[in-house]
Amino acid sequence: MTERVDFYVLKSAVAKSRWTLACRLIEKAYLRELRIVVANDTPADAKALDDLLWTFNDNSFIPHNICHAGQAMDPAARVHLTVGAAETADADLLVNMSTSLPAHWERYGRIVEIIDADDERRRLGRERFKTYRDLKVTLETHQMDETADA
Repeated sequence: MTERVDFYVLKSAVAKSRWTLACRLIEKAYLRELRIVVANDTPADAKALDDLLWTFNDNSFIPHNICHAGQAMDPAARVHLTVGAAETADADLLVNMSTSLPAHWERYGRIVEIIDADDERRRLGRERFKTYRDLKVTLETHQMDETADA
């Protein structure tokens, strides 16, 4: 059951800002030994995040897998980047990088939504916010600048 959804709202529309914040949040959760699923819309998005997870911080190591639609997750891995309707297992944290409400969102104890200043992404983020609110999920909003720590 989802306890809380955190919306991180960026002032920038630069895509790399979203991806970098996602990496920082994933790293923080990984170091707390949480199981993490990252929902992506496309294989290209998952690959971009995959590449950035290896390089965003020289002092960081976050082992992870990419899991495509119809593919089961490796239960031994703690971080999964999913594409489409991957066979998701229960996890502690869902980082939603997709533009829609994630399937089976209620399986995750906590959800993170990262919204940048792109007009369409903001509009879709507001729709998800309203949906979560209507479902009576606790919501937190964090206004971020580009130098803030997650």
